[in-house]
Amino acid sequence: MKFADLGLSDELLKAVADAGYDEPTPIQAQAIPPVLMMKDIIGIAQTGTGKTASFVLPMIDILAHGRSRARMPRSLILEPTRELAAQVAENFEKYGKNHNLSMALLIGGVSMGDQIKALEKGVDVLIATPGRLMDLFERGRILMSGCELLVIDEADRMLDMGFIPDIEQICSKLPSTRQTMLFSATMPPPIKKLSDQFLNNPKSIEVSRPATANTSIEQSIINVAPKAKRKLLYGILDNEGVDTAIIFCNRKTEVRDLCENLRKDGFDAGQIHGDMDQSSRLAELDRFKSGEINILCASDVAARGLDIKGVSHVVNYDIPWHPDDYIHRIGRTGRAGATGIAITFVTNRDSEHVDSIEKLTGMKLPVRDSKSITPEKKPTGKKPAAEKPKGGKPKGDKPKKQHTVEQPNKPESPSVKSAEKSVKPPKQAPKREPDDNTDDDGWNGPVPGFLDAKLDR
Repeated sequence: MKFADLGLSDELLKAVADAGYDEPTPIQAQAIPPVLMMKDIIGIAQTGTGKTASFVLPMIDILAHGRSRARMPRSLILEPTRELAAQVAENFEKYGKNHNLSMALLIGGVSMGDQIKALEKGVDVLIATPGRLMDLFERGRILMSGCELLVIDEADRMLDMGFIPDIEQICSKLPSTRQTMLFSATMPPPIKKLSDQFLNNPKSIEVSRPATANTSIEQSIINVAPKAKRKLLYGILDNEGVDTAIIFCNRKTEVRDLCENLRKDGFDAGQIHGDMDQSSRLAELDRFKSGEINILCASDVAARGLDIKGVSHVVNYDIPWHPDDYIHRIGRTGRAGATGIAITFVTNRDSEHVDSIEKLTGMKLPVRDSKSITPEKKPTGKKPAAEKPKGGKPKGDKPKKQHTVEQPNKPESPSVKSAEKSVKPPKQAPKREPDDNTDDDGWNGPVPGFLDAKLDR
């Protein structure tokens, strides 16, 4: 099947072709025709299947006819995170370049001023996170009575983040005659209840079993002591052919600490987590996409929906607390038909989490031996600089301390050198010289034998 068979406009087909696509993915092939027919749909698909384009493409053609009004968006797309919202906006810009549609992005972490100005002009497409949308609604800056089309994306992630009450409140303020699309990787009972409440006779589309990991991803777990995780990670990064990697941690503090240590040890690493402001998060993602850095330490804020091409490895530095998050984390690699590698560190306290993941995925995760990849010594990620010995002396056996003896009347001869090395005490006692001419130990004559013997030790 080709995109031309789905009923899309010529302008849209040209934009799709310019983006390098010719054949739709299964979710796109099944979702686009009913969306164009203005039907409600429930789309269940694992991450990396092209789900975003399955609603962006038909929305562009649906909204091509009509006019936007101030503060009354014609369509609304709800995303759980700022990164996903920004990514959907990029898709609209890419595929809607031949259409004259206006768009606004409402996300936290950035100034409201520009967002309010865009709303005042009127927008065809509003892409928002629930928190910022409700904030502007309560301020009277946005009206939802003109919204004809609603998309709830990553619904199970919305549930995990506690957004379901906000979603219910938003849905209650929209026209009842709207078209609604709900997309989710899984369908837990609260999401099923949400769909029953706000969707009208929806068409269900499921392109693969929920929570099934991509078969092109090589998965494994490695048993490791908590204090040995970093050493094991260094071994993977240096010895496993890592081109680009995303390393997931459960806590934001762990993300920061790990990134700092990787940078200190010479790796080109960046970080992304919920405590960073939006501009910093987007900047780190851009650095990772451009290849300026090849390692991204991340919390689960980057686990869902981010489409970053060429990620060769995903490492779960901490095993995820929720088994669904495992599916989404490893889905950052092995995208668009490529192969990928996913490695999960498992401590002796993680057995229940492993069991939950294996039950959800329906597969036994292979166990690797950490000794096969742990380096003998801690790598630095770059060639180490020549090590400077303390005090300017080379490392190794301690040399004998050298003492210069001034002989103003006689030149130094081999007999003098041999006398200095002799264990016999000198005939004359050393003299104390003025402070500005003394060595560190204050002697200016030959070293007495009993001192020389101690220096040798």
